[in-house]
Amino acid sequence: VLLRARAVETQTYVFAAAQIGRHSAKRSSYGDAMIVDPWGVVVARCSRTTSEPLLALAEINIDYLEKVRREMPVFSHKRPDIFSDYSS
Repeated sequence: VLLRARAVETQTYVFAAAQIGRHSAKRSSYGDAMIVDPWGVVVARCSRTTSEPLLALAEINIDYLEKVRREMPVFSHKRPDIFSDYSS
């Protein structure tokens, strides 16, 4: 859910890598790497049920990205009085 929220609030594609496998007697990782589109939809995801390395692939649609940014113009809500170094 957090990765989906980051994609929506930043209006970007989010690529989230994740480790898998047993690292030591006390530590294991369970994967769940994914790619999330700017509207928070998971467009590719690696399985959590394998210990083998996997690769997630997804098409990046620039037209869709621009459409999301037009329909939900969050960047127009920037506060230059607070974030002057980041306003453009």
